[in-house]
Amino acid sequence: MAGTALAPGKVRVKTSEKRGHRSRIALVNAVPVTVFLLVLFVYPIIGVLSLSLEGDSGGFTLHWYADALSGVNLSVLMSTLRISAETAVLSLLVGFVLAHAIARMRPVFAALAMLIVVVPHFISALVRTYGWIIMLGEHGLINTLLTSVHAPGAPYSLLYNETGVVIGTTSVMLPYTVLVLQGVMRGVDGRLLAAAAGFGASRLTIFTRIYLPLVAPGIGTAGLLSFILCLGYYITPALMGGDKQTVVAALIDQQVMKQDQWNSAAAFGVILLLLTFAGLGVLGLAKLRRKKTAARRSSS
Repeated sequence: MAGTALAPGKVRVKTSEKRGHRSRIALVNAVPVTVFLLVLFVYPIIGVLSLSLEGDSGGFTLHWYADALSGVNLSVLMSTLRISAETAVLSLLVGFVLAHAIARMRPVFAALAMLIVVVPHFISALVRTYGWIIMLGEHGLINTLLTSVHAPGAPYSLLYNETGVVIGTTSVMLPYTVLVLQGVMRGVDGRLLAAAAGFGASRLTIFTRIYLPLVAPGIGTAGLLSFILCLGYYITPALMGGDKQTVVAALIDQQVMKQDQWNSAAAFGVILLLLTFAGLGVLGLAKLRRKKTAARRSSS
């Protein structure tokens, strides 16, 4: 007895019904996430924004932003941007070497090396910072070694200044940089490098003309990630910078805890948030540009 086949119209109706049912389930599942984001993300941001625009008498004002972008506060903001940029560059330099070495290891040794890089990140930031303070002190391990080899100018001042802050924040951002770069480097097809070497290209040419462009997206992502994370980092700059090297996060803490200037602190928080969004926007535009470039190449 021959089976009855469904008409094409009925098949389309059943398919559309299944899609509609799945979309309704997806919407129901999205409700808790949406409520979670609204309550714990959007609402606090709106509160901070309104607080930064509220004057002493309760009216609208831009006074707190003008105050944040002038005088000593502006110098603190510029110092924060400079430290974040220096940290991003140093993290990239050290992270690139580490990630390149890990990417060339066998899987077992690569996993062990990544474990060594990542595990310290799970130790309390306070403990790690005090470890750096002990190492970088005038009689710490690093200055002791430099003095023992008669390094000119030793012992060096490596604490409670910008140098100490950059060293400390770099150690915090390094695992993120290595994770991003190592994943990109492992995706590079070794046959391309071997083919270039087979055609007589030097190692420098292979590195600059083939390898570096292939890992450039990862370099940009890792650098921006380190920069954005460092903008609002507090513990390490506060402890290793001291009173002489203040960053925005430490200034916000002082304004809230000691000076009771919530409006000014909110203005600084909004400025940091805008800088973060700007960094994410640059990252998104770069990704979109890469997609358009790849699409043009594939079409041609």
